Amino acid sequence: MENFLVQLQGKKVDVACGESAVIRGEIVKAQDGILYLRDEDERQIYVAIDKIAAVWEVKENHHRPGLVGAK
Repeated sequence: MENFLVQLQGKKVDVACGESAVIRGEIVKAQDGILYLRDEDERQIYVAIDKIAAVWEVKENHHRPGLVGAK
């Protein structure tokens, strides 16, 4: 798992730990059994890799400025 997470370094992901805990952040590194993430508020998050159940990449939704007209 750690080698896989290293390949995703720099990408924004959701990490599921258990049934209800999901953590979102950009992967900074994975080393010595710890996944290092940075969230949207620039806070560091540390996750034990052996507790991770699933990881998936987050698709960025690009919003364009402007008005949306009603039909």
